[in-house]
Amino acid sequence: MNVRYRVELSQAERDELTAMLGGGKHAVRKLKRAQILLAADRGRRDEEIARTVSVSLSTVSRTKRRFVEGNLERALTEEPRPGAERKLTGKEEALLVATACAKPPAGRKRWTLTLLADTMVKLTDHDGLSGETVRRRLAENDLKPWRRDMWCIPHVDGEYVARMEDVLDLYAETSDPARPLVCSHGD
Repeated sequence: MNVRYRVELSQAERDELTAMLGGGKHAVRKLKRAQILLAADRGRRDEEIARTVSVSLSTVSRTKRRFVEGNLERALTEEPRPGAERKLTGKEEALLVATACAKPPAGRKRWTLTLLADTMVKLTDHDGLSGETVRRRLAENDLKPWRRDMWCIPHVDGEYVARMEDVLDLYAETSDPARPLVCSHGD
């Protein structure tokens, strides 16, 4: 069954959409949604709107549905898109950082993304890991192991990795911004 949503804008909503289309900086997707809503309010057919605004019929239907079921703001804004789950856990990221900060294998002058990815596959249960995943995790930690002037830990051993995991676990537990993590050393 094909459900048709009827868009009836208030004068204030029409004015807001017209002003949005008249100037200022807005994302193209948001502007197209505004055009869809205005055209639907004037009684245009979905096929005509899709052709005029250069979008698919599903975009027209989805925009109208979000307006009718929600409000103008919901119809204009982007819904969050689900991304892929992170490949590395917090502990695996700690291991990656520790590995990147350690000396590269014998015969290598420095770590490469591919070499780090291959090493992580050997050290973890992953069947494969891309250099891009490694690059993103290193970038989050502002690490560049291919540069010689970066800060690194001089000696990485099991005890260091265990301590690093403990610290990362603390940060993971206190992700509430209302309750910041505060550490201090006693006298």
